[in-house]
Amino acid sequence: MKTHYPATRDLVLIGGGHTHALVLRSWAMNPLAGARLTVINPGPTAPYSGMLPGFVAGHYTRDELNIDLVQLARFAGARIIIGAVDHIDVGAKLISVPGRPPIAYDVTAVDVGITSTMPSLPGFTDHAIPAKPLGAFAARWDAFRATAQNPDIAIIGGGVAGAELAMAMAHALRQDGSDTANVQLVDRSKALQDLGPVARTKMRAALDRQGVTLIEDADVAAVTADGLQLSDGRTIRSAFTTGAAGAKPHDWVSNLDLDLHDGFIAVNETLQSSDPDVFAVGDCAHLSFDPRPKAGVYAVREAPVLLDNLRARLSGGDLRSYKPQKDYLKLISLGGQSALAEKFGTARQGPLLWRLKNHIDRKFMNQFVDLPAMDPPDIPRTAAYGLQDALGAKPMCGGCGAKVGKGALQKTLEVLPQTTRADITSLPGDDAAILQTGGATQVMTTDHLRAFVDDPALMTRIAAVHALGDIAAMGAAAQAATATIILPRMSAKLQERTLAEMMTTAHEVFADAGAAIVGGHTSQGDELTVGFTITGLCAQPPITLAGARVGDALILTKPIGSGVIMAAEMQMKTAGADVVAALAHMTQQQGDAAAILQAAHAMTDVTGFGLAGHLAGICAASGTGAEVMLPKVPLMQGALDLATAGIRSSLFDDNRDGVDGVSGAEGSIADLMFDPQTAGGLLAAVDGKAAEALVFQLQSMGYPAAVIGRIIDAPGQIMLLG
Repeated sequence: MKTHYPATRDLVLIGGGHTHALVLRSWAMNPLAGARLTVINPGPTAPYSGMLPGFVAGHYTRDELNIDLVQLARFAGARIIIGAVDHIDVGAKLISVPGRPPIAYDVTAVDVGITSTMPSLPGFTDHAIPAKPLGAFAARWDAFRATAQNPDIAIIGGGVAGAELAMAMAHALRQDGSDTANVQLVDRSKALQDLGPVARTKMRAALDRQGVTLIEDADVAAVTADGLQLSDGRTIRSAFTTGAAGAKPHDWVSNLDLDLHDGFIAVNETLQSSDPDVFAVGDCAHLSFDPRPKAGVYAVREAPVLLDNLRARLSGGDLRSYKPQKDYLKLISLGGQSALAEKFGTARQGPLLWRLKNHIDRKFMNQFVDLPAMDPPDIPRTAAYGLQDALGAKPMCGGCGAKVGKGALQKTLEVLPQTTRADITSLPGDDAAILQTGGATQVMTTDHLRAFVDDPALMTRIAAVHALGDIAAMGAAAQAATATIILPRMSAKLQERTLAEMMTTAHEVFADAGAAIVGGHTSQGDELTVGFTITGLCAQPPITLAGARVGDALILTKPIGSGVIMAAEMQMKTAGADVVAALAHMTQQQGDAAAILQAAHAMTDVTGFGLAGHLAGICAASGTGAEVMLPKVPLMQGALDLATAGIRSSLFDDNRDGVDGVSGAEGSIADLMFDPQTAGGLLAAVDGKAAEALVFQLQSMGYPAAVIGRIIDAPGQIMLLG
């Protein structure tokens, strides 16, 4: 079993480039005790540039092009922050990501690649797409190829990258049946000047074989909806225009208070910038000690040196030098399954070289596929009865998946004496207690979550939205909140950093809800736990579980599936994009939805007991039954596939066993009715005649709401209709 040491230093990797991806994988094998690792990237995946031409040509799928950073971060024991860095305050050691509190670091490394100067060309932003960043380009090409019929295409930039794209596009469109597609490679001077004469001759011949039209000495003045306008007055027709020229550093990189070279971060032999705690690698860095062209081979070979030097900087060890090779083997795709190789001025081409390139690329990407999930805890040979059953066959889920089962909670509450206070109303199963205070009706609730993401700020946002759901479900306006936070063991400095991120986030969430944070309690434990106790005020009688009427429509404001998605994420069995989409649902506040549903007859929020369990609560309190139209229930992206594959939250069995009277359709969607939700949607019983109008209002406010069923005269029965 792994030993978890207190965190004492923060290492932050900015960007998910090739170097950082390799560092994350190696870190997983041998983490530095006491270091807390964070990776920040604009999206959940990082595309591998070496396979982009093959993807464009149709040799690889979109998934094969991408490194899943969410899975990789889980494997490395790192927190991942999805966001685009826009500044590093080197003096204060703070990293800025819009929409969240600053991230502090002790040591950081930058691997964000480069961007294109093409958007500065008139009309380019409106009518074209740069080849970098790769993710946006790949998505646009996918969409174009699905509908293209004999199109005109223009690629601006006649270097190797532009030529590869041109040949790949010509090959792909020909395979799609677009025999008259016109692919044009446009360069302001002579094409392929970055190759030696032998390779240049072979490449020009390959372009001709693929039917690519080479347009040289053509200065592009503007991009239009119909194509390109050249400075000499000529026009070039194009339905898909891209740019593979004019690479430059990101604007925020060029504005850093570091030594720069043409806007790139200048680094020394140890890959350190002018600030020894800021490293830089890949295309965003300039090797000031031995300048080299921008090429992925250098980024890959920087990885072991960067890893060793980051560990050394954090622990006081000796740093080592990176020695880039003088030349490298250039393998250039020629559209079909053929490639050209150049090194030291010699050039060869043919299918064997494509197979070599394919082997190298797939070998690189295979390092990030089928990463092993976390090991279950070791069990001593001699142990008390029931230990294996208590541990379970898989890691315990976080969030609402870590709650105690409904049956255990109900049995405990049933034996407690009921209050005799006249100013307190506590109805069985309701989301919050109802208090009478000075003539005002107040509600009070508390909720706490075991962390299921390693980002304390994101976990705080989810926990706050989750707790506020109880207030929203009662039709109340949030008033005040206190926080209860258990931090894993860490140094005093990291405690301060972590709490600053968490409380800043909590303040933002509660302020948006019209409430105030008025206090809290912190302690240390084995893992991060976040909770809030909240009060709210009711301007009208609280909405309880007990008011549902036969004929009411059932409205659900958010999709279900967070339990199965986060269970799969712990086992690295789901796509990072699906995880990020689920987290976006969890952080969506419910205040606007509650305001729209103020006339609901009964309402609750769907959380730990699953949709079936919370619907059963409404039916039991109201003396009714319900029908649910399973095809109408909104599902989170990827949830159905995971449920079909047999993935279940650790609370699934308790939820299914804790609800009686459920019958009807079976299968994966039916199983998701028992999936525990974290920060789930509101479930409201409303007048059937008003339901569609209410759903329209909810959808116009950004909620993926739907009518999922109706209340029926069958007390205690829930019918699942396929």
